[in-house]
Amino acid sequence: MDIIANYGTILLTLACVFGFFMAWGVGANDVANAMGTSVGSKALTVKQAIMIAIVFEFAGAYLAGGEVTSTIRKGIIDPAILTGSPELLVYGMLAALLAAGTWLFIASMMGWPVSTTHSIVGAIVGFAAAGIGVDAVNWGKVGHVVASWVVSPVLAGTISFALFKSVQRLILDTKDPFGNAKRYVPVYMFFVGFMIAMVTMIKGLKHVFKDMGISLSFAQDVGIAAIAGVVVACIGAILLSKIKRDENASNQNRFENVERVFAVLMIFTACAMAFAHGSNDVANAVGPIAAIWGVISSGGAVLSKTAMPSWILLLGGAGIVVGLATYGFKVMATIGKKITELTPSRGFAAELAAATTVVLASATGLPISTTHTLVGAVLGVGLARGIGALNLRVISSIFMSWIITLPAGAGLSIVFFFMFKGMFG
Repeated sequence: MDIIANYGTILLTLACVFGFFMAWGVGANDVANAMGTSVGSKALTVKQAIMIAIVFEFAGAYLAGGEVTSTIRKGIIDPAILTGSPELLVYGMLAALLAAGTWLFIASMMGWPVSTTHSIVGAIVGFAAAGIGVDAVNWGKVGHVVASWVVSPVLAGTISFALFKSVQRLILDTKDPFGNAKRYVPVYMFFVGFMIAMVTMIKGLKHVFKDMGISLSFAQDVGIAAIAGVVVACIGAILLSKIKRDENASNQNRFENVERVFAVLMIFTACAMAFAHGSNDVANAVGPIAAIWGVISSGGAVLSKTAMPSWILLLGGAGIVVGLATYGFKVMATIGKKITELTPSRGFAAELAAATTVVLASATGLPISTTHTLVGAVLGVGLARGIGALNLRVISSIFMSWIITLPAGAGLSIVFFFMFKGMFG
């Protein structure tokens, strides 16, 4: 307890610095998940993608990041074991933030698209098992997280496969692809608007509504989300009406006019993906900060439940934005262009499928990896055109980087944990 009383301010300051560093890594590495397909399909420029991501990543992190955050903080370590030595939890979370941030920094410099969730979970398990004892780790929860790493790409891949097949059936494989694109794309826009409105209503704004004394039923949420979906579809229809058939383009490429229609749709899916990504991945950076803040603000008590202060979500959201704006372009190029050839119609299917998977996981508190989710979604789109459409060499190297990430995060975390323990006693 004396350590918490004497060094509380210093430890909290370090937590904020390391947390921001970790959030920078999330933005720099995971920006590919939110924007890589948009840039790879040439629907958006890098500058446009970053501007969209800044707004919607931050909104997702700040408005809808609290639910997953509690899972990372409370799920991996059993707080009861640390009741008599709260300083070990503080050292461990500082080590986890610094280790995961360092690994993401290295990976981003190399252009490796690694999982930020993998990094932080590996780091927490590493310091807990080596520095405290294997009993401190909730291995059942770890198994649950590991299972989600398999479930999320399979689910995203299945959704994207089905979405792109529907696009082929309704638009691409018809006699008039351009006419059918203008007819059916507003329907897809409705689903984008509906999905984002739902997650915003049931997650992002629930704390605001609670403070205002407003209570909405699930049916009322669905009704409001449906209205939002109609508004998005109407806006999209207006934008689509400005796109005219280019006969010269049709002579060169039968689908070029169709892809111009989908490029408009990708603006909406890019916003959806950025919002979903921010809501899920902010937890990786702010979860350990919340744990440290809980111990220090309570004078050394390891509480099983601590309210998430909004300033911590604000710090995490700001770090993600700075990371993606300053160094997101490198990993974006890896995922957006090298797994398979992307067009706006394929990128749309991948992004909407990945966003749907992420918001479903975010709503249930499951800490999935957006890297795995988006790669799974892109693979699903590629498989819809046959396995020859995939760059298997790039995919195998991505899988290898996923395997390395977990032990790298754990190893660095163990080193930093004993370093902090030696510094503060």
